[in-house]
Amino acid sequence: MSTQNLLVELFVEELPPKALKRLGEAFSNTLFETLKAQGLTAESSVTTSFASPRRLAAHVTAVVSQAADKQISQKLMPVSVGLDANGNATPALIKRLNGMGLDESAVEQLTKQMDGKNEALFLDVTQKGATLIDGLQKALEEAIQKLPIPKVMTYQLADGWSSVNFVRPAHSLLALHGSDVVAINALGLTAGNTTQGHRFEAANPSVTINNADSYAEQLKAEGAVIASFAERRAEIVRQLTAAAEKQDLKPIEDDALLDEVTALVERPNVLLGQFEEIYLEVPQECLILTMKANQKYFPLLDANGKLTNKFLIVSNINPADPSAVIGGNERVVRPRLADAKFFFDQDRKKTLESRITSLDKVVYHNKLGSQGQRTERVGAIAIAIGNKIGGADLASKAGLAAQLAKTDLITDMVGEFPELQGIMGRYYAQHEGLDNDVAFAIEDHYKPRFAGDDLPRNPVGITVALADKLETLVGLFSIGEKPTGDKDPFALRRQALGIIRMLIENKLPLPFEQLIKDVLSAFGSQPADSATTVQAIKEFCFDRLSVNLRENGATPQEVDAVVSLDPALLSDIPQRLAAVRTFSELAEAPALAAANKRVSNILKKAEGEVQAQVNADLLQEPAEQLLAHQLAFVKPEADKLFENSDYTASLKALAALKAPVDDFFDNVMVNAEDPALKANRLGLLATLHQAMNRVADLSKLAG
Repeated sequence: MSTQNLLVELFVEELPPKALKRLGEAFSNTLFETLKAQGLTAESSVTTSFASPRRLAAHVTAVVSQAADKQISQKLMPVSVGLDANGNATPALIKRLNGMGLDESAVEQLTKQMDGKNEALFLDVTQKGATLIDGLQKALEEAIQKLPIPKVMTYQLADGWSSVNFVRPAHSLLALHGSDVVAINALGLTAGNTTQGHRFEAANPSVTINNADSYAEQLKAEGAVIASFAERRAEIVRQLTAAAEKQDLKPIEDDALLDEVTALVERPNVLLGQFEEIYLEVPQECLILTMKANQKYFPLLDANGKLTNKFLIVSNINPADPSAVIGGNERVVRPRLADAKFFFDQDRKKTLESRITSLDKVVYHNKLGSQGQRTERVGAIAIAIGNKIGGADLASKAGLAAQLAKTDLITDMVGEFPELQGIMGRYYAQHEGLDNDVAFAIEDHYKPRFAGDDLPRNPVGITVALADKLETLVGLFSIGEKPTGDKDPFALRRQALGIIRMLIENKLPLPFEQLIKDVLSAFGSQPADSATTVQAIKEFCFDRLSVNLRENGATPQEVDAVVSLDPALLSDIPQRLAAVRTFSELAEAPALAAANKRVSNILKKAEGEVQAQVNADLLQEPAEQLLAHQLAFVKPEADKLFENSDYTASLKALAALKAPVDDFFDNVMVNAEDPALKANRLGLLATLHQAMNRVADLSKLAG
């Protein structure tokens, strides 16, 4: 059957820019998959997505005008319902066949097949292949319905009575199979072969598309529109790079901004603007943020990454004289920069310390008090942690940084640009001449803010960030504000991962359970179920840790082997995990893991508590004597290596136990009739179990 390429376009009013890329991909993918499911595409068919501010379109290659017929086996009903005891058709079966346009003679064509536990009657029928017009109608409706629309709007159609729901009012629908129009309908529109070009730059307001394959080129030539999102984005990058290089500068890198600007223009034209150098006295983060967030400009940086007074504008028009466009953008950005300078100048008139009392007026949580109360708790936690990991000097600096860390929340600059919290605190602290360790800790105490983010750059920052995140996690858990399912309004999963990363990557010698208890005590009166709260927080954090370790390449068995032992120090876990991986590669590992699992099961079933003690006088069998002898030699060495944190060598030392362990289980009856012998053999196994499971629970590695 011959095939032709297909083009479908919805022409609408300006789409939400932050969602355009996702909308374009969803539209084309759903359209293609629905056509494919109906047999209207070939094996070689591919789809190309187009998305511009005013259109969503998809181009699909090798689409047939009608799908091939299919032989299908249609289930009618259970045999017990369709046939009587003599094998004749029941009235129910005859009625069903009549409803399908068949008479009683069709019973001879039925087959019996098992359907689960029961036998059913099936009829082999030929299913007519879908026509393109029906199949495309279904595919378009599906694509529209499944669009990830941020917010639907309702608008009235031209008849004045009907209304439809869509992301933006739609004005035309285009559907071409080769050069033939496919007469489908959607959103009150009937498909044709025309669309519209650029609002101001198009040679003709209306563009008649010759065929599915000429769409992109005709829009570019006649409509002054680059329809492809990817092509338009690449063109913006090319122009930005070229314009910056002419100034010996480089544009700021921001993929989200680039995607948003690509969604705002149909044919990009990059222009150079500039502002007065006096504004460069303001921290560059403020200027960059206001230019990016409010104006969608690309600030230009010098070779050292320092902001200059030049920026790039991505315009949607290309006038012969661009000076008016440039001048207009420069006039628009100037008040924004002036506001930033005003806020910066005003904020510096008050010290951070003088703002501390104002935090008492800022509500943190109705059950946990104000930001002022929270600041006191974080300060106390930071001082305690600082004393443990660095002594009095670190504790003093961490206490000061914690006291000032939230004060920039009530500055004018952060009030206008919340994204600058912490950053502005650092600038104001440096302006006051505070120690740089303290200033950078004020900025860094929010880190890590997301997966892969940097950790705080100095010990003071680490201490305050750890205290801040622990206070949040423990405090909210203590009042029952736990994440549930996919809901995590306080980002506690992110807080937990930040705590874990800081403890592990900085190798902090802080026992985790005790750390949680110490933080809980900072809240004053303890909840009645404080032990339950501590356990819940531990389990939550260990769960996040386990997920993170698996995402970084560890197997579930390896992670379980390490985490199930509940290590006191999280900083030990990477070394333990590395040791387990090395142990797993030993030839003796599978047998030892299996034996360890067997030992664990035996000890679990034993009555009463088994002491890890062995009476040499009760060792009768040669196999148990050999195992005891080898244990006496191996265990002290493995324990010594464990105490020196050489976990890999500690586990490797256990390899010498394989042969005696195998021999023991082959030749020794643990559950001897003599109670003394049985207890002694259980004690031997308990000693073995103790020796083998200090680094990790090796039984978790058994298949």
